Amino acid sequence: MTMQRIMTIAENSNSFLTSFILRKKDQWLPDSSLLLFLHLSSRKPLVLILASSKIFVLPTAEMNPQVFVNGVVCKNPNAVTANNFFFPGLDKAGNTNNSLGSNVTAVAVNNLPGLNTLGISFARLDFAPGGLVPPHYHPRATEILVVIEGTLEVAFVSSTNNQLFKKILNKGDVYVFPQGLIHFQFNRGWTNAVAFSGLSSQNPGVVFVANAVFGSNPPISDDVLAKAFKLDKKTIDWLQAQFTSGN
Repeated sequence: MTMQRIMTIAENSNSFLTSFILRKKDQWLPDSSLLLFLHLSSRKPLVLILASSKIFVLPTAEMNPQVFVNGVVCKNPNAVTANNFFFPGLDKAGNTNNSLGSNVTAVAVNNLPGLNTLGISFARLDFAPGGLVPPHYHPRATEILVVIEGTLEVAFVSSTNNQLFKKILNKGDVYVFPQGLIHFQFNRGWTNAVAFSGLSSQNPGVVFVANAVFGSNPPISDDVLAKAFKLDKKTIDWLQAQFTSGN
C-alpha cells in the first residue's frame, strides 16, 4: 500500500484512529505497523515520517485533553528535530544514596520521543554494595540485561508452580526476564555494580510488588491482606505504613 493510498484513506476516514500494515510486492514489511492519529476536526494525520520501511510517530502534548488513546499521540512533523531521537548521559552513574541502594535511569518514550511505536526502550541500573531493585514486573515488556561492572544476583518467578530461576551474573553476563513475570536484581558484592537493560516496549511500565500490595491508594483492606498473607491485621497495618506516601 502506498503512502498516497494511506493518506487518501485517512482523509476520508470517520475514525479518530486508523490502523494499517504496510505492504510491498505482496510481502508484509516487518515492524511496519502504522497508527494514524487524526485531528477530530480536519481528519488529517498529525505526523507521518517515512524512512525506509519505518514510520516514526512522535508524541506530542498538542492534543485535545478530552481525547484519550492507548499509547502516545503524535507530534507535528514540522516540529520534529534530531533531538527527538537523542538522549544523553548514560555514561553518568545514577544516585544510589537511598534506602534501596539502587538507581534506574530509564530511557523510554516519555523522555526519548523518537521511540514512539518502535517497541524498544533502554535503562541503566546502578547499585551500591547491597543495592536492590526490588521484586517488580513489566506489564508490557520482556527485559534483557547485561552486567557491565560488578556482580549481581538476578532471578524471576515463573507462572508455573512459582518456580524461581536464579543466577549470579558477572561482568559481561546476560540474563532475560520474560514479560509480566516478577523479577529482581541484587548486588551481593562489596563494590558498586552497573548493568544495562533493553526492553521490548517503548513504554514497558513497571509495577513494584510490595508497593502495589501495601501502598495502593486507597489501601487494600487489611482484612483481605491479612487473609491473603496469613498475618494478623496489626502486622498488615505496620506493613502498609511502610509504603504510604513519604516512606
